[in-house]
Amino acid sequence: MYINGEWRSAQSGKTFVTTNPATGAALSEVADGGRADTRSAIAAAADALPAWRASTAYERADILLAAHRIMLDRQDDLAELMTKEQGKPLRMARTEVGYAADFVLWFAEEAKRVYGEVIPSARADQRFVVLQQPVGVCAAITPWNYPISMITRKVAPALAAGCTSVLKPAEQTPLCAVETFRVFADAGVPAGVVNLVTCSDPEPVADEILADRRVRKISFTGSTEVGKMIAARAGSTMKRVSMELGGHAPFLVFPDADPGHAAKGAALVKFLNTGQACICPNRFIVHRSIAEEFIVTLRARVEKLVPGDGLVKGTTIGPLIDDVALKKMQRQVDDAVDKGATLVVGGSRLSGPEFDGGAFFAPTILSDVKPQMLICSEETFGPIAPVLVFDDEEEAVAMANATTYGLAGYIYTRDISRAIRVAEKLEFGMIGINDINPTSAAVPFGGIKESGLGREGARAGITEYLDTKVLGIAL
Repeated sequence: MYINGEWRSAQSGKTFVTTNPATGAALSEVADGGRADTRSAIAAAADALPAWRASTAYERADILLAAHRIMLDRQDDLAELMTKEQGKPLRMARTEVGYAADFVLWFAEEAKRVYGEVIPSARADQRFVVLQQPVGVCAAITPWNYPISMITRKVAPALAAGCTSVLKPAEQTPLCAVETFRVFADAGVPAGVVNLVTCSDPEPVADEILADRRVRKISFTGSTEVGKMIAARAGSTMKRVSMELGGHAPFLVFPDADPGHAAKGAALVKFLNTGQACICPNRFIVHRSIAEEFIVTLRARVEKLVPGDGLVKGTTIGPLIDDVALKKMQRQVDDAVDKGATLVVGGSRLSGPEFDGGAFFAPTILSDVKPQMLICSEETFGPIAPVLVFDDEEEAVAMANATTYGLAGYIYTRDISRAIRVAEKLEFGMIGINDINPTSAAVPFGGIKESGLGREGARAGITEYLDTKVLGIAL
């Protein structure tokens, strides 16, 4: 763990083992932190806050720029570690490290763009000045699916705003967090400004974070179920919360779209990170007239995917994170087939010498899918593409919105009027129109409904770490 500028063992002396999901092999022992370690981390962040908050935006920006350079210098090593610990193919891991560095660079620049304002008063002898000031000590809880970029997307804006932080990374990917914090340490972040608590059991760590009044903000990325619990408990001390939660993205393909082009885009985004991304489409809602051609092209693309260890050259899709995820995939497929869906390709765990040690599930396509099937209501987070058909625009929009989630959605059409009309009707925070990557460090990321609160990235990303203060000045 990294607390108050020092690398430490857990106070209990306990450790836990992190493993490679492609092979099941142990990678390393990691400090298994608990309540006492979390209290130490919070205390270090609180003690470091006054000096860091008083530093200039230019000083904070310089440190973040140094971190950006170091992260890019270590891109290959970080990517290889990520592939071993999380499973994604090496090329995709390298891309993620670049994406993570983008957030560090973006918020280095945003540190110098935190502006206040002067508001006219109705009184001639009065002035109003509005200041933006750091929230204070912030806690971040990050997921395993993007184990480096989700850290920088939270820690970089906190640093830029003048906040100190405590991070609890996912228990599946602590090594990625450790190496990311080495980047911050080597960039010159002062002792106590960033703190890392690794653990096998997140509950005691979260309990300490939620109970401590010195923690003024929590940023969480993970499941909706856990996010709701954290948000509810944060209310007891009125902590600010940012929640980036689950998704159930619809992928709408209208009759005027090129079904082959849409299917190619669908395959790229559906099987991104083995389907383990909150913006991966979960439901392919395709017009009846082109559904068959769409499925033919999608199948051809899926059958070209090469599952395997991400370190092996040529691998294009890696393992799921663990056996729990495997069981969820099988449950969703079995439920759909039992209720009348057609298994086009895949549908089961992969076996063989190269797969038996890991958590590999065959890339899967289901057709004849109906809304009452489990896969249409439960987030999949895996490599299954269910295809539903529709007959008119109103039906497609209703099917797309029939979920409690509201993170991302996709539209394929050649009709610009339809694209805008449908995008405005869809109840999701991000919409890709003939585009499968509506994200960037420069744009706000987040959802509505039960997909979260607040936004990460863009100008909004640093605003989440700032309090507004008004000065009423009598002359």
